[in-house]
Amino acid sequence: MIRIIIIDDEPLARSILKEYLKKYPDMEVVQECNDGFEGVKAIIQHHPDLIFLDIQMPKINGFEMLELIDQPPAVIFTTAFDEFAIRAFEAHAVDYLLKPFSQERFDRALNKWKDYRPSQNQKSNEAKGVTDALLESASELPFQKNRVVVKTGGKIKIIPVQDIQYLEAADDYVKIHTQEGAFLKNKTMSHFEKTLDVQQFVRTHRSYIVNVQQITRLDPYEKDNYRVILKSGAQIPLSKPGYVKLKAILGL
Repeated sequence: MIRIIIIDDEPLARSILKEYLKKYPDMEVVQECNDGFEGVKAIIQHHPDLIFLDIQMPKINGFEMLELIDQPPAVIFTTAFDEFAIRAFEAHAVDYLLKPFSQERFDRALNKWKDYRPSQNQKSNEAKGVTDALLESASELPFQKNRVVVKTGGKIKIIPVQDIQYLEAADDYVKIHTQEGAFLKNKTMSHFEKTLDVQQFVRTHRSYIVNVQQITRLDPYEKDNYRVILKSGAQIPLSKPGYVKLKAILGL
């Protein structure tokens, strides 16, 4: 039996999907979810073969939810997004269904997934590769740039970008420093350098990105070098390329 999870905050949209799925006796809806928080828990619990995922949902959106899944399943998006946003996942998602959609369009998406569907041994790696590419593309969308969603202690936390003091490389993760503490995100420094506002965040060093609004001063450090001093008292290394970029942003 193929395990399906539907994640959509609209009851009518979930009902339509369940109705269309009645045509497929080899598929079972193991759970319906009203938001991304429920979706994360359901995916971890049931390990579905396929999810139908809305993008615009309360609390966290569909892209943010996928970022929190270590081994994401295959995804068919159900969305009311316009074409601008669709470009982000057109090349990477299994398929997407623009609301409202017919049974015929639904059948085409499902058959596309069946044709794409890898073997059990390949499933996790291939799905993760597709999802990672999708999320990297989606990160360029304007609505994805104003906050960062992380998992911490089994809970999900939303960090507005203006609350970020600085970011620090930490092996395969990035440590996000805020007034409330530090949180790990499974992304690269290059990802954040590319997606954060370049007028607000400057890569001062290969291992650090700093929120310009948090800077109080630049202190000399050793020969011809400086350190960035933040409001929190944190001292951040400043490389020569970083010094040049920071001077331009600060107008020095």
